[in-house]
Amino acid sequence: MRVRFWGVRGTIPSPGADTVRVGGNTACIDIFTSDQQVIILDAGTGIRRLGKKLMKEHPHRIMGTLLFTHTHWDHIQGFPFFVPAFVRNNRFVVIGQKRIGRKLEGVLADQVVQPYLPFGYRALEADIIVKEINNGEMMVIGDDTTVLAHELDHPGGCLGYRIQNRNTIFAYCTDTTHRGNTLNENVLRLAQDADLLVHDAQYSPEQKALYPTYGHSSWTDAAQVAIEANVKALALFHHDPDASDADLRIALAEARKIFPNTFVACERMDITLPITGALPICL
Repeated sequence: MRVRFWGVRGTIPSPGADTVRVGGNTACIDIFTSDQQVIILDAGTGIRRLGKKLMKEHPHRIMGTLLFTHTHWDHIQGFPFFVPAFVRNNRFVVIGQKRIGRKLEGVLADQVVQPYLPFGYRALEADIIVKEINNGEMMVIGDDTTVLAHELDHPGGCLGYRIQNRNTIFAYCTDTTHRGNTLNENVLRLAQDADLLVHDAQYSPEQKALYPTYGHSSWTDAAQVAIEANVKALALFHHDPDASDADLRIALAEARKIFPNTFVACERMDITLPITGALPICL
């Protein structure tokens, strides 16, 4: 299983000299499995560069699955700039949480419209199939890959995903919090024995105490989950837009005191799971 990071920030893009090593684009990861499945997690601004890369890697046709955790702006704002969605021969199954009173396709279409853009949702000529799922639902993708979704603790709702390709497990738990000293049970279910856990680490413990209703975790929370769930490696993700490369270097050092097999998720990281050598590093 190959994992690539295209956007690792939360809230809003944060390009600049202080963030150049970790990167400033918002959430987007892609996975390529042993059974040739293209799986994309979230469509923050990082998906723009991913789209260009996929067009080169699959020049004839791209067939993929796009998993949305939720539809907060930093997780969907790159979708109108995902070039493969404009190509008629391509096909994407778009999956997100089923909500009462609002359809996922409607939410996505509402941002691809005048006056925000000079084109509308119908300009996306790829075959786009939108599927809404519930907490605890399992999906089969390809011959050897399954995806399990569980609801996380975040304002407005959010899904976390556990992707298993044969015996390799990848867990994606961004935009979630843990209450007090109790770790969220759904996060633990998704992360159990994972080869790699990508976990929300937007805050320091002190910041989390200042913003208890924002639905984000600290890097110490992420490290505690990694221990409790017996994961092999932990990637700190969804970095605060105000966190510089130097700030994240400090966060990494603190997290490693709790769980040594931790690294900071950075744009341009390309990882093969299971990780057999040294952890990736960008700081």
